[in-house]
Amino acid sequence: METPTPSRLKSARKAAGLTQQQLGMALGMEPNTASARMNQYEKGKHAPDFLTMKRIAKELDVPVAYFYCEEDKLSKLLLILNKLDEKQLKQVENFLFSLQK
Repeated sequence: METPTPSRLKSARKAAGLTQQQLGMALGMEPNTASARMNQYEKGKHAPDFLTMKRIAKELDVPVAYFYCEEDKLSKLLLILNKLDEKQLKQVENFLFSLQK
């Protein structure tokens, strides 16, 4: 199975309304290489290390786990959970624990 990271990276970048160059530059890459480096990440030719992935996740406002999660359903839930406030997260947590009983 291929890693979901490249396609998720592209999807999250597009959802944030950024070009490859804009995202790369926001991460501190040189303007003349930013697009090419991000393209290599999105094509799966190179994989960013975990710390770079954390910076990308922060810039795109998604949890870093989203990029590594194998299951699409779970990755979508991660995106939803990421948008909830603490009170809402506690409600979801309580609900999920109640389902286990």
